[in-house]
Amino acid sequence: MGMSVTIATAGEDDAEQILKLQYLCYQGEAELYGDYSIAPLTQSLAALRAELAAGCVLVARLGDEVVGSVRASVDGDGVATLAALIVHPRLRRHGLGGRLLAALEDRLAADHAARRFRLSVGRRSEVALRLCRGRGYARTGSAEAGPIKLITLEKAVAERAYVTAAG
Repeated sequence: MGMSVTIATAGEDDAEQILKLQYLCYQGEAELYGDYSIAPLTQSLAALRAELAAGCVLVARLGDEVVGSVRASVDGDGVATLAALIVHPRLRRHGLGGRLLAALEDRLAADHAARRFRLSVGRRSEVALRLCRGRGYARTGSAEAGPIKLITLEKAVAERAYVTAAG
């Protein structure tokens, strides 16, 4: 009998597993851009723990193993900046990235008053760009991070219909 992947808020004790997974997942990006000094590969455990404490971080677990993660922070204007969407290579192409992104968007809108989502993706990262566009993100700009040209994508938080029960 197989196990299912669950998505939950990351705890401080998840930091080491997230950092190891991040290192594994960003090897392909580093190769794609010919730069192994990119931030996800050089981030310290202390810096990751600070992100866990300050922002909203979700993990996907298969049993006790962290197999995916995504994180974000929300500014005073309600703009959520999403980052580091990672899925273990053996679980890619099964919708887990989309599930993590959707769960984070829902959490940010409900618990952190997010009104807009923003993220940046390397212009050569076609799988990530396809995922974001498929979830309604549109290009709003570009920037450079060292040798990597980034595309900034955004979308507004979807309005939700609330139904009140007649009493």
